[in-house]
Amino acid sequence: MGTSRPSYEPSWLCPEPRDRVRLIDMERRLRPVRNLAFGALGVALAASGYWVGWWTLAPLGVAAIAFMLMGRRVEGRPRPELGIAAAWGASVVLIAVSVALSGGPKSPGVPWLAIPIVTLPARFRLRGVLAGVALTIVALLAVTLGVNADAVVDNPSGLIFSFALIMAVTSLSVALMRSDVDHRNDAVIDPLTSMLNRNALATRVAELTAQARITRQPVAMIVADVDNFKSINDQHGHAIGDAVLRDLAYRIRAELRAYDLAYRLGGEEFLVLLPGADAGHAAEIASRLRSVVQGTKLCGLSVTMSFGVGASGDGLFNYDDVFEAADHALYMAKDEGRNCVHVAGADADPSAQIPPLAAVG
Repeated sequence: MGTSRPSYEPSWLCPEPRDRVRLIDMERRLRPVRNLAFGALGVALAASGYWVGWWTLAPLGVAAIAFMLMGRRVEGRPRPELGIAAAWGASVVLIAVSVALSGGPKSPGVPWLAIPIVTLPARFRLRGVLAGVALTIVALLAVTLGVNADAVVDNPSGLIFSFALIMAVTSLSVALMRSDVDHRNDAVIDPLTSMLNRNALATRVAELTAQARITRQPVAMIVADVDNFKSINDQHGHAIGDAVLRDLAYRIRAELRAYDLAYRLGGEEFLVLLPGADAGHAAEIASRLRSVVQGTKLCGLSVTMSFGVGASGDGLFNYDDVFEAADHALYMAKDEGRNCVHVAGADADPSAQIPPLAAVG
């Protein structure tokens, strides 16, 4: 059963889909503010051109153009973080060039190297922040010791103060962004199962819809429901029912690929998005999930789940349509006796149903 190349490819900067969603969201928010920042720096350079040289405007203009070009295409790229990181690094280098041209360690623009760091924690994990800070420190040393080491030796206070500013800005920015991330997690993470919730689902759906148009790849969906969950609550109590849901969530996530995302829709119903997968491959994953759940005691109880599978055509992902198909397939799985997997369309075309999936428990 074939499957196409997944639309999500992890990278060092964005190992998980949520990292890329956050990156693109922050890039949209930063775009207008960044334009204001470039404008403020440009005005300062123009006003000081008589003393520091008018040519210092050129590197800043190149940096502004680079970000403008990158911003127009970032959301359509398979790995937008690479373009954003490259543009960010270029801005540091170009600010360093402006500083070097305006006097090196004697330039009033040396502290400007700390400005790009403010945006790092808003975009990347700690690893990306540390890489950016390392580049900034290298640039700081290059425009001070590298341009005029004697001036630095005579009066190292400028270098020391700029280094301290970079570290202070980094520390404060990371702390503020961690607080923001925690609040965002509270909004998109289900507190019981630690799965993503409906709020996170809406963001991911918008991303996959745009990606599908570009990559021309299908998106599959699995909708799952715990069989007879009400009886678990009634016979063993809600505390045991909650523990069963937490254990189920863990086992579902453990069986998925890094770029597949599982969501709790509410109650005992779960949803899995499988970018780049067709219905056949999604059915295989659903069958594996069914077997894992059935073959494992959860809180000492035997628990089963029913699964419905739907998938879009290549490049035609419409969440409402695929969800309706998968949800109907789940209804058919329940109707067929529970503890099984039903693929949307299998009732119209029996040959579309995979034989091993038809067996119940």
